Amino acid sequence: MSNYLQQLREISLADVARLKSHPTPRIKSDYDVDKWRTTQSYQDYGIFLRRLNESVVGHYLPYTSPGHSQAVTKILDLLDTLDQWVDEIPPLETPQRFGNLAFRTWGTRLEERSDEVLSNLLSPTHSSLIPFVKPYFLTSFGSFTRMDYGSGHEVSFGLFLLCLTLVRFFQPVPEEERELVLVVFVRYLRLCWKLQDVYRLEPAGSHGVWGLDDSCFLPYIFGSAQLRGQTRIAVSAAIHPPLPPTNLYFMAISRINEVKQGPFHEHSSQLHSIAVGVASWNKVNSGLFKMYEAEVLGKRVVVQHIPLGGLLEWGDPPPSRSSNIVTQAEIHETRAPSASTPRPSAS
Repeated sequence: MSNYLQQLREISLADVARLKSHPTPRIKSDYDVDKWRTTQSYQDYGIFLRRLNESVVGHYLPYTSPGHSQAVTKILDLLDTLDQWVDEIPPLETPQRFGNLAFRTWGTRLEERSDEVLSNLLSPTHSSLIPFVKPYFLTSFGSFTRMDYGSGHEVSFGLFLLCLTLVRFFQPVPEEERELVLVVFVRYLRLCWKLQDVYRLEPAGSHGVWGLDDSCFLPYIFGSAQLRGQTRIAVSAAIHPPLPPTNLYFMAISRINEVKQGPFHEHSSQLHSIAVGVASWNKVNSGLFKMYEAEVLGKRVVVQHIPLGGLLEWGDPPPSRSSNIVTQAEIHETRAPSASTPRPSAS
């Protein structure tokens, strides 16, 4: 990882015990969005994403870890449990085009058993964290009221991982950060795709053909980071299926090709424009960060349901002025994949 990346601050368990507010939805207006972008929590999220992004440069899927930490193993077990619930709660035989009512049953189980599954995840020494991370956990898999899923729910899962890293349940070191992306986030993504398919969830706040993706954004950021520093796989390869599942960018586009019909340039014009108009993966990666800030974190309709408070303060801005997710740690080293890292194939 680049030496220029900012370190992520640490919140001790003693500090957690002194927290007075719990996370609740705070963003009600465009003014609140602007206020959030000046806070310490927004800066923390920007640093966290940059660190995750840099940790995966030159590393491909399937990722073979030298050995999962206990924390990574536990969160994988948690996601496996949630996946098993989908099998135990089949969709109802109802003639609904979107949003099978069984998803609400799955959501009710998640809400009722959230304390239990989070207690299994966290050690007894970290049990005091549950009320501060549960709101992010519960909003990570879709809306049980609207029966939809979108990039705002994906943000909630990112903030959930951020909270657990701020208190050092996960360690902010390249090896573990890489596992959070290439193992944990990939597992989360597959679970969310299964939820969308089984319960026919509607896209939340879709921009239609003008949006990057109906339901997710981070796979494109992390996937373009994986492909930085190499020239064998051109950006234009993304529109020439079949695509190898060697990176999150190609995985997400393959998913689009599975669920959408018609010419790619018509239903996914943004991704098509990137493929034919951007010269390098470095530029794709940096451009997607800017787009993420503007089109996801900067849109009230996307972030208005995100809980804030507690570990992720809603209040005074950080001491420094560097609250912009785009300019955080903008200087980075472009590295080629190591000799020990398997190179992806273009086809």
